[in-house]
Amino acid sequence: MEPAGGDGVSGTKEGAGSRSRRRWRRGRVKASRLTHGMDLRSMTQSLVALSEDNAAYFASQGPGETARRLAAVFTGIREQALGLEPALGQLLGVAHLFDLDAETPANGYRSLVHTARCCLAHLLHKARYVATSRKSIFFRAGHNLAELEAYLAALTQLRALAYYAQRLLAANRPGGLFFEGDGGLSADFLREYGTLHKGCFYGRCLGFQFTPAIRPFLQTISIGLVSFGEHYKRNESGIGVAASSLFTGGRFAIDPELRGAEFERITQNLDVHFWKAFWNVTEIEVLSSLANMVSATVRVCRALSLPPQAFEIPLANNPQLNVTISPPVAHTGPGPVLVRLISYDLREGQDSEELNVLARSEGPRSLELRPRTHHAPRSKSLVIHIHGGGFVAQTSKSHEPYLKSWAQELGVPILSIDYSLAPEAPFPRALEECFYAYCWALKNCRLLGSTGERVCLAGDSAGGNLCFTVSLRAAAYGVRMPDGIMAAYPATMLQASASPSRLMSLMDPLLPLSVLSKCLSAYAGVEPDVQEDQEQQALGVMGLVKRDTALLLRDLRLGASSWLNTFLELGGRRPIEGSPSGTETMRRSVSEAALQESSSLPKDSSKSLTLQDLSLVGGSTPPVLSSGSEETLSSAPQEVNFFLPPSGTEDEATEEEEESRENLDYLGSTFPEGFQPRRSSQGRANLSLQTSPIVKNPFMSPLLAHDSMLQSLPPVHIVACALDPMLDDSVMFARRLRGLGRPVSLRVVEDLPHGFLSLAALCRETRQATALCVERIRLILMPGTEMQTPPAPTKPRWSERPRTKHSPQTPASASSTPGLRSPGLAQAQPSRHSGLGPARS
Repeated sequence: MEPAGGDGVSGTKEGAGSRSRRRWRRGRVKASRLTHGMDLRSMTQSLVALSEDNAAYFASQGPGETARRLAAVFTGIREQALGLEPALGQLLGVAHLFDLDAETPANGYRSLVHTARCCLAHLLHKARYVATSRKSIFFRAGHNLAELEAYLAALTQLRALAYYAQRLLAANRPGGLFFEGDGGLSADFLREYGTLHKGCFYGRCLGFQFTPAIRPFLQTISIGLVSFGEHYKRNESGIGVAASSLFTGGRFAIDPELRGAEFERITQNLDVHFWKAFWNVTEIEVLSSLANMVSATVRVCRALSLPPQAFEIPLANNPQLNVTISPPVAHTGPGPVLVRLISYDLREGQDSEELNVLARSEGPRSLELRPRTHHAPRSKSLVIHIHGGGFVAQTSKSHEPYLKSWAQELGVPILSIDYSLAPEAPFPRALEECFYAYCWALKNCRLLGSTGERVCLAGDSAGGNLCFTVSLRAAAYGVRMPDGIMAAYPATMLQASASPSRLMSLMDPLLPLSVLSKCLSAYAGVEPDVQEDQEQQALGVMGLVKRDTALLLRDLRLGASSWLNTFLELGGRRPIEGSPSGTETMRRSVSEAALQESSSLPKDSSKSLTLQDLSLVGGSTPPVLSSGSEETLSSAPQEVNFFLPPSGTEDEATEEEEESRENLDYLGSTFPEGFQPRRSSQGRANLSLQTSPIVKNPFMSPLLAHDSMLQSLPPVHIVACALDPMLDDSVMFARRLRGLGRPVSLRVVEDLPHGFLSLAALCRETRQATALCVERIRLILMPGTEMQTPPAPTKPRWSERPRTKHSPQTPASASSTPGLRSPGLAQAQPSRHSGLGPARS
């Protein structure tokens, strides 16, 4: 038997390797169940003891490089675990003060502790496996070393996040989750935060905090993302992007470290147009057709185009008076609003001539309406849906699979709004279109197969934000409000504010912090305009085809060579140190090459606002909306920084470095002596807190709305994710509504990422979370029905309730509900604040 430091330890037969992997997976499940029953201190003590034992063993195995690194990695795990445990204990001791109520123990502090526990649990299981298998001839030293080093890097970064959370805890106002400073500490905090290394969370540790059933999907998405990004600029207007990504993406599947580094580089460097292109991949006909093959079959799926014509609608408190609803005009002028009607049954009015005039062509599958002699009667209810996508991507077609299931389960028509997307159509264009479509649906519900007795607004992510703002605008206009709102993981705070849950955007593969920044800037209307490449303009259509064909053939050749060379390298043929690798050319991504190109300056064009109410910053004066002509307000473009600022010049970077040196002692108080997190290999980011006043607009950030505006909202049902960077948006919004005496419920699902509705058919956990959203909608449409909560996952809850005395405002205990957490719909005592006065015409 060779020592652990030898090179022959990892060589095993294929059958033995497969059996070892199966035993490892079974052991991992058992370890997960065991560690979830352990408290934080017991887990840390067990991990420290095992790390000390393993470090001592490998230190005695001779001068081998692998043995030396294994001893070092276990020593590092011991050090980081001992340093992390006190910080997590402090966060757990106060986390209950930030919950909505005792029955809903959820906030960013709890989520951060849970994520750290997941990392500790994995390391604990791995340490046990190494301790029992290190003397076996089947022990794969190289593989285990790589995984331990990856999770040690993740644990180090989680320790840094725990210290950042402690700083937030000390700086925030009591009970507040969002960092409210506009300078000073806030600027220093975000600048330091932006330098952290992120690639470790996108390689071997990808999605470790989520349910195991969803991790293969996340790995597939990450491989597709880095492959797509590598060829995005090179074949931007050609057909070679997808094909080249397919042939060159294999090396990212077998090289997690390379994938993590490329993922970090892409998320930090590529613009919002890349994310729009990548997220819209599901819009292509082939993928959308495959998704619809496994979704429910509906009788009606019609794409409609609402003409830009003004109409009148009665006031809610006085039907004798009308208010004029003008078509959307912001930024691009009057234009049609696109919607999609989905109904499981063919109902009266859905095949009328009046509706047929509004139908728009989508190709061969645009109309799934078949002739039928029998028409179901009009439904008493109507669901108006607003899709998510970060305000920049996707349409109702992307969300069509789960909307069809909703139509089948609820038995009501669903009207999904395809609002215009940023950066081409920034705020307030999407709000104007959604409000126009909402009012049109109220006026023409008979054409949609509904009597409109009950109306529910439903949306996810950015769509949840628009559900709230559409309702606020309906209250300002005085028109009928929806009977309730179901918002899944909504974004309610678009201001540049840090919170404990948003710290987790450092490791979230679906919501990286730089992507949030780009989407926010695009929706706020400050995204720089991208000038079309002059070379592409000169080539023309035929030139582009010829160029992309040549690039495609080249990429296929290089991709096949790269894939083969990568396999040979992993098989033992490693290049001589210091010599260039055969795949070095392919490892250099286009996003990295783009950084060396001269960047064009953004155009100094100003975006105009067209609504008088959009000038509000959250004051107490109710908006006075006119149905006639509206004032035009202009705003000079200013870069919005969610966490990451725009890249500046070298001189500016030097000034930032000098300023950071001056504040070194001040920033050093974040971390204890002797600890420093791992820094990003992408260089120090130019992090300065810059915000645009428009993000404080209550019609953009509803969490900042005045009390009198929020009191006008109908009953609100929020379904959030415990591991979502947007969790604190939901918690704080629910707390504000609860404090104002408004009916609100918050349900928090565990171990699922942001956007689970689009993954409804992926696993049992996503199906249960989607069913929870359906039950919330049913509660709005049929308030007298008894709500059936979907069965909860069998895994015990991860939150730990401290045995400390609570403040007088906080309930003293919390019930433990596996998987799902909610107090149901709670109605507090009426508030003294009055609602908005009706608008009249």
